[in-house]
Amino acid sequence: MKTIIDLFETSVGKYGKNTFLWEKEGLRFRPATYEETKRRVYRFAAGLMSLGVQAGDKVALLSEGRNDWVVGELGILYAGAVNVPLSVKLEEKNDLIFRLRHSETKYVITSGIQLRKIRLIIDDLPLVEHVIVLDTIDAYDEKEIPLENFLAAGDRYLETNDEDLITRSKAVKDDDMANISYTSGTTADPKGVMLSHRNYTANVEQAMSLFQIEPEDSNLIIIPLDHCFGHVAGFYTFMAYGANVATVQTGRTPIESLKNIPLNIREFQPTIIMSVPALAKSFKKNIEATIQKKGKRTEKLFRKALKTAYEYNREGHNKGGFLKIHKRMLLAVYDKFIFSKVRGAMGGKMRFFIGGGALLDIELQRFFYAIGIPMFQGYGLSEATPVISSNTLTKHKLGSSGVPVSDLDLKILDAGGKELPPGEKGEIVVKGENVMLGYWKNPEATADAIRDGWLHTGDMGYMDKDGFLYVMGRFKSLLISSDGEKYSPEGIEEGICDGSKYLEQMMLHNNQDPYTVALVVPDKAQLKRYVERIKPGLDWNTKEAKELALKKIQEIINRYKSGGVHAGEFPERWLPAAIAVLPEPFTEQNHLLNSSLKMVRGKIGEKYKDRLAYLYTSEGKNIINEKNTFSL
Repeated sequence: MKTIIDLFETSVGKYGKNTFLWEKEGLRFRPATYEETKRRVYRFAAGLMSLGVQAGDKVALLSEGRNDWVVGELGILYAGAVNVPLSVKLEEKNDLIFRLRHSETKYVITSGIQLRKIRLIIDDLPLVEHVIVLDTIDAYDEKEIPLENFLAAGDRYLETNDEDLITRSKAVKDDDMANISYTSGTTADPKGVMLSHRNYTANVEQAMSLFQIEPEDSNLIIIPLDHCFGHVAGFYTFMAYGANVATVQTGRTPIESLKNIPLNIREFQPTIIMSVPALAKSFKKNIEATIQKKGKRTEKLFRKALKTAYEYNREGHNKGGFLKIHKRMLLAVYDKFIFSKVRGAMGGKMRFFIGGGALLDIELQRFFYAIGIPMFQGYGLSEATPVISSNTLTKHKLGSSGVPVSDLDLKILDAGGKELPPGEKGEIVVKGENVMLGYWKNPEATADAIRDGWLHTGDMGYMDKDGFLYVMGRFKSLLISSDGEKYSPEGIEEGICDGSKYLEQMMLHNNQDPYTVALVVPDKAQLKRYVERIKPGLDWNTKEAKELALKKIQEIINRYKSGGVHAGEFPERWLPAAIAVLPEPFTEQNHLLNSSLKMVRGKIGEKYKDRLAYLYTSEGKNIINEKNTFSL
């Protein structure tokens, strides 16, 4: 299977009567088989060709997850064209204009909700010839085509030109571009990752070397489809196994769509879900909130059950043992009366999560492992289409990013390009058929990323003696002390925030400075409750209340320092010696989080450069200062 078209045709031939796609219509999810999907793909591809789409043309796809997202991509590829998938989270018109102009997009497929964004910028896109609208709306502007009319044009095309479609699709080669996938952009000009058909099919084969999926398995896609993780792990690997996938019901607003996720999980009852750290945290918080509502007794029992599970499971590969037989028996009781109820609230059929992104706090992994829905952390990046490694059902170590996929060479290199032995940290570099073609219209960046066929990831990590990869973080985000020592901050930031309900976000900073400092986003609602508990009736807006809250934040940090209950968990020199409390969170809307919900450190540092500088003054080093008080 060299092209995505080959992959789909093979699956239709093997699993034609199996359900492939599910979409919620009205009150329930409705299925579409592989054969039904193929017929719609042909109509879609024919519709594009009837509009004049040529091989190699760029067609942008801007829509929430739905069946016609998958159908749309396949239709684009059958027409020999290139899909430019765009994130629905892009709000700034300049973000969209750049991608559409830079990619040389001629056609746009959009949902009704996203259409407003295209209308705002259509006059700035002279190359765009037609806009296909996936939803029925009251009135259509010039260049806009209703989906019904578009598909009808495809039907007419097939009546007389069906051989042209077959010829076009068979002419697609394995090294032809399938996607231009734009990086989330920590700078003004994001890079367009060129991914070929073979990049995708190779990565599907590589993913299949780690995970066995049955035709009966189902995935509710809750991650963005515009990212290649959504492609490979979301639907192409499931397609290869003849399994089925559903998309989350689209709400009228992004918040409403998020609220539909737990509801759809209960309704659809998936067996597998792809996740990212931000969603994993959200699931954990929801579970804990539900347990808290059941009262102190239930909460205490749940905590005891978790403690038992943590002690028995350890890091997964080393769980159990003869001396822990009694814990296994106790765990079976806890599972029957507690953990099974939690799983029931998440549909009751889920076997495991697959976690994307490099870093997932080990406490989160232990939590989901304990309740019986392990979250197998993996590692990848868009330039590798994206899967590089993952933990699996049969081979896992909590805290690691798993074992590399098959047919991939992976090395750890020092700054001079020398390969390092197991246990030593350096840059992760990989080589395989899943490595991108390069960056669209950016030969300089391509030459920097791919050298002698090896993709230099820019990530720091090491391999252990058992062949597990540990990813430490991006080189660009490393803390650098005044003596030149370097350290990755993500583990500290995640560990401290996940360990306290009072802290939402944290970014550590040290750029060859005398000490490390932190920008902290507090959970103000929890701090207000804390102050009310300590001093009932105290007005939150008083200086005394704010100082109590600030002292609580300092106390949380101090737990990790000498004499604290968590002392030794992190090297003390990398813990913050001064803290700036921020008035607003890092979000996608203020561009301080990217579309993968990771902090855009450069932009955060620039926005708060004055606050960072203040932390290196005697006044700023004391957490109780005017700027912090004002921010609460």
